[in-house]
Amino acid sequence: MNKAQLIFHHIFRFIWNVIFVISYPILASFGLLFIGLTYLFSLLSRFLTRLKPEGSKVVLKEVEWETLPFSNDLLEAKLCKQIMFGPSGFKLRRKDGVPTVLSDYVFGNKVRILEEGFLLEKWNSTESKDLPDFDICLYNPDEDSLKPLTNIKCFDWHVSEKVDNELSFKWFDGTQGGEVKVAL
Repeated sequence: MNKAQLIFHHIFRFIWNVIFVISYPILASFGLLFIGLTYLFSLLSRFLTRLKPEGSKVVLKEVEWETLPFSNDLLEAKLCKQIMFGPSGFKLRRKDGVPTVLSDYVFGNKVRILEEGFLLEKWNSTESKDLPDFDICLYNPDEDSLKPLTNIKCFDWHVSEKVDNELSFKWFDGTQGGEVKVAL
C-alpha cells in the first residue's frame, strides 16, 4: 500500500471504531430492554392465569348424528374429518332408516336442493394434501342414486343458473375462476 492508501485506511478504521464504540451501548441496551419486557409480560401472564378459576373438565365423545340443514329433514350428518383451518367432512345417512349409497362416501357440508334431488360434494380423498378434490353429485332420494356431475378442485363454488335440464356452476379458487355447464 502506498502512503495515501495507508492514511485513508487508518482514517476509515478509526471512524468505524468510533461508530461501533458509540452504537454498541445503545444496541446492547435495546436488547436488554427487549428481554426485560418479554420476561415482565411472561410473569404477568403467569399471574393472570392463576387468578382465572378452573373450568369444568370436558370429556370428548363421539359426535352424534344431527339433521343436515337444508335437506328437508331427510338426511343426517356425522362429522368424520375436520381439516385444520379448512372444511369438514361428513358421513351422511337417511333419517328414515332406509339403507343408502351415501354411507360409502365422505361429503362436504354444502347441500343444495333442486327439484331433481340434492346437490352434494362427494370428497374423493380425506387427506389434507389432496384437498380440494371432490365431485359435485346429484342425489336422487326416490331412487337412492348418486350421479356425479362434475369434478371441481376448489371449495368456493355455487350454482349460477339452471336452464331446462342444464346446470351452470361457477367457482373461484382465490386466483382464478371458471364456469362449468353440466346436463342433468
